[in-house]
Amino acid sequence: MTKDISTEERILAAAKKIFMRDGFQGARMDDIAEEANVNKALLHYYFRSKRKLFEIIFQETKGKMLPRVKEIFESDMPFFEKIEKFVHSYFDLLIENPALPLFIVNEVHKDPRKFAEQSGFLEVVRPTMMIFMQHLNDEIKQGRVKQIAPMHLLMNIMSMCIFSFLGKPMFQMMANMDELQYQFFLQQRKEEVVRFVIDAIKA
Repeated sequence: MTKDISTEERILAAAKKIFMRDGFQGARMDDIAEEANVNKALLHYYFRSKRKLFEIIFQETKGKMLPRVKEIFESDMPFFEKIEKFVHSYFDLLIENPALPLFIVNEVHKDPRKFAEQSGFLEVVRPTMMIFMQHLNDEIKQGRVKQIAPMHLLMNIMSMCIFSFLGKPMFQMMANMDELQYQFFLQQRKEEVVRFVIDAIKA
């Protein structure tokens, strides 16, 4: 049996839509099959499991994000502009793939080293972060940035970005926001994170 590329692409598009709507845990193979207009047997022929489907989508997403992170942090742009570009890119990625943060957190907790190797962290992210840290140290020496440990800055930025998505159900309930209102809030949040981080570290 020869696989039909168009059917495979249709299944992937359907899976991404269902994952975005229901999250990794809530997504059902039946719903993905229905969205892709294929029967469940054909879905399992192309992709053995829900995890396999999501891993393929994750790898595709990673392939878009990691080069962008590398480009930003290894560029000659001013330090504060790097922070702004990174936050914007990260938010935009998660807005398009809201199921991603919880999936990543779960995978990291299962086996951090395996996830790091499979995601490209060891090959791309670690050396790129080292360049970012060196740039930060240079800015501190020049008196443009307050004294702050690089890991604290990175964790501050990452946590403020990620929790906007991990905490979405709780914040929606607390603020009585529907989906459209929360998407608008995320656009505001993107700018707020940039402003908050820069204001906090600017000398």
